[in-house]
Amino acid sequence: MKQGLQLKFSQNLSLTPQLQQAIRLLQLSTLELNQEIDILMQTNPLLERGDDSEDEYGNPLDSDAADSAADVNNQQASQVLSASPVADNFDTEYSGQDFQPGTTEPVAAEAGSFDESADFEPGTPDFSDNFTAEFDEEFDVFSNGSRWDENNVPSEEDSDFKPQETLQLSLREHLMSQLKLMPLSERDQTLTLLLVDSISDDGYLERSLEQVAEEMPPELEIDAMELQTALRHIQHLDPVGVGARNLSECLQLQLDVLPEDTPYLQQARLVAEKYLPVLGARDFVKLRKELACDEATLKQVQQLITSLNPRPGANFSVIGSEQYIQHEVIVRKIKGIWIASLNESVIPKLKINQLYAGILKRNRDSSSQYLQSQMQEAKWMIKNIQQRFSTILRVSQAIVDRQRNFLEYGEVAMKPLVLREIADELDLHESTISRVTTNKYMLTPRGIFELKYFFGSSVATDSGGTCSATAIRALIKKLVEQENPKKPYSDNQITDLLAKQGIVVARRTIAKYRESLNIAPASQRKSL
Repeated sequence: MKQGLQLKFSQNLSLTPQLQQAIRLLQLSTLELNQEIDILMQTNPLLERGDDSEDEYGNPLDSDAADSAADVNNQQASQVLSASPVADNFDTEYSGQDFQPGTTEPVAAEAGSFDESADFEPGTPDFSDNFTAEFDEEFDVFSNGSRWDENNVPSEEDSDFKPQETLQLSLREHLMSQLKLMPLSERDQTLTLLLVDSISDDGYLERSLEQVAEEMPPELEIDAMELQTALRHIQHLDPVGVGARNLSECLQLQLDVLPEDTPYLQQARLVAEKYLPVLGARDFVKLRKELACDEATLKQVQQLITSLNPRPGANFSVIGSEQYIQHEVIVRKIKGIWIASLNESVIPKLKINQLYAGILKRNRDSSSQYLQSQMQEAKWMIKNIQQRFSTILRVSQAIVDRQRNFLEYGEVAMKPLVLREIADELDLHESTISRVTTNKYMLTPRGIFELKYFFGSSVATDSGGTCSATAIRALIKKLVEQENPKKPYSDNQITDLLAKQGIVVARRTIAKYRESLNIAPASQRKSL
């Protein structure tokens, strides 16, 4: 066997710790970002939160200089807007025009009236890179840095206002508080508390009384009759209908507390006891026959039953973790142009601790190596946070430029959009766009939307154009709202109506979109 020597070249891509941190921060939500900062501040003494009156190194800012700088920025923004040809033509071209479903542009609007390829990023802050210089230079640069937040809002630490948090009781706690006030024997009290533990969050008894009795020790000699009595005690508690074993019993308990002179009470009791499946199937012909009444009476009976609460315990359901939405971007219409800007209130204001920075500046020996590493880590965090919000703003403005029709006309004007389009325009990777648009929210005049909301698949139209899936769902919702309640549109009929507007969609697609909108089938939407 002949031996030989072979050389092989290969390239490996390795991410620096700074780049890894930047990628991780980019995909975090605002709430998660603040949690990440709090964790880092616990281990890094050189990083701390600042306020509006301080720069990155805690030095006080000159208010007059800051105000003059803000005026200059406003003047520059006004010049950019006034110089743009779009500002003069946007209102005249898009105002007062009807939008035709199945198209992505208003009627009579000229193509190319809005230059989507223009390099227009108003409101983008200038994040200068001051982190490559030496430490002495960086200290001087940071001492004259600009503040992030221009709002003169006092911080939470300086405010005397403390919001009052309300204590929400669970359904079990609410029932137990009432049972303690009832004159029950010790045995009955124990049995009622035992049944309370078997009641679901909706207020229903999940297990039968026989099952509960079988699970008890035989020496207690508990029979179903005793449990029935204990259940009756629970069913007389607030909320009305709690402790029911099924929907029929729940509705009957609520009807029993109504005054006897309530109109159509007897018919409603009969429907709740025997004919709930028939009412659920919208078989009004059979209901009129069983109740021996006319259509007007049946309509009143239906209204009385639908006014009841099928989930009496839902108001006491305790949510484990409340979800707070903080929008990172605000969209406004300025001089006819939709402009995205950052929500300054959610941008973390960080600074370098002056005490430790001064110690590090005076001592450059090996003993300060720990502080040097902590200083570098703090600088990375500040820079990556700046880069994070800069990228969010760039992506948001690109989305707004493409979805301006949505901002003008609503969901029916939503354009088909994929991540690749934004990535190619901004010269970013598609995965970066995905990280930016996840758990990031935009405040618009039409509400708060996640950035991913503006992306959707496209459906070809008869005219040769495309229509967004969001627009199709909006059209389905609009058709259902305008339908005759006595003769609701079926999925096939909705398909035909969309086809008349030039949007050819399969019936199964219509059913999928309808279910995503929580719209019931035609048989369940039928009413008197």
